[in-house]
Amino acid sequence: MDPPVSAAPESPSRPTAMSDTARPPPTPPDQEVTFIGRIWTPWETRADCPHNVLIARERGGHAIVEVEPFYRAGLMGLDRYSHLMLLYWMDEAERDVLVQFPRHADGPRGVFSIRSPARPNPIAVAVARILEIDMEIGRIAIEQVDCRNGTPLVDIKPYYPTVDSVPDADVAPRSGAQTS
Repeated sequence: MDPPVSAAPESPSRPTAMSDTARPPPTPPDQEVTFIGRIWTPWETRADCPHNVLIARERGGHAIVEVEPFYRAGLMGLDRYSHLMLLYWMDEAERDVLVQFPRHADGPRGVFSIRSPARPNPIAVAVARILEIDMEIGRIAIEQVDCRNGTPLVDIKPYYPTVDSVPDADVAPRSGAQTS
């Protein structure tokens, strides 16, 4: 049975719905996330941020990924790649939203079927071209991403076109996929 859904206070960016019974459980110490750096963009507030990476890149410019000194050795070898994947923490996002009404959809959608930052663990992902790397000071210039200035960085991974690209992927329902 589905959890009850009630209307949440609407944000200026999108209406949402929350579960009355689902609240995030306390985080045990062994499940903490360590931020390894920050992402610097031109957008100072959440309201300023573009809604996706494509819009961010249309607005132009670039972003800077800054890695904390302790983690800079982890950048070794990243200069072999043209692109990277960033995982970042949307620290101002709502965390108790399970159902939303996205602008692009014809009805409500569960957070696991959309890419909204409002979700139990507000982790965002972006693939970006590396423009320049300075490993000594822990800075990577990349093409623009869709987060506000100072967003916490969770991880960096190299982008492998042979593994990470799925040319035949689509958003149509799979044949035989069950929904309830």
